[in-house]
Amino acid sequence: MKTFKGKVLFLDRSDINTDEIIPAKYLTEITKEALKPYLLEDLTLEGFNNEEDIKDKAVVITRENFGCGSSREHAPWALEVNGINVVIAENFARIFRQNMYNCGMFAIELPKEKIDYLFDNYAGKDTEVEIDVDNDKIIVVAEGNSETIDFKVGGFDKTLVKEGGWVGYADKNY
Repeated sequence: MKTFKGKVLFLDRSDINTDEIIPAKYLTEITKEALKPYLLEDLTLEGFNNEEDIKDKAVVITRENFGCGSSREHAPWALEVNGINVVIAENFARIFRQNMYNCGMFAIELPKEKIDYLFDNYAGKDTEVEIDVDNDKIIVVAEGNSETIDFKVGGFDKTLVKEGGWVGYADKNY
């Protein structure tokens, strides 16, 4: 099972698409590692610098419809190879969401009010998040304070996360 704990990258925009997550011109790369330097290269967001802002981050918190656009496994792979195994958003494009779970990564959906709360209270701070996989809890820590937020994930999706993705699940069960 992957690690689901670390510093947060806040991306305050809806509709971040897979071409912004990993530009299509890199889809011919044959290893995940080759995708690493290009994560969010084409993302347009005021004040965002992919080379500086991604470094040492393990969790993304963003707005609605994350991962829309073309369906491709490369988008979760680019996140994964950069150490980001959790994306928290209002909602996700359906195929992107399932690709995350198929790779053993979390795509956690929270209501708009909770996402707004996280941005209002934690964006711009040195914020860390830890996912309590067994108890469906997000532990948020910043400036010496911590709080817990509940979330829901389907049973099979949680199994995929625990097994490291679809391949790990298949190896164990087939």
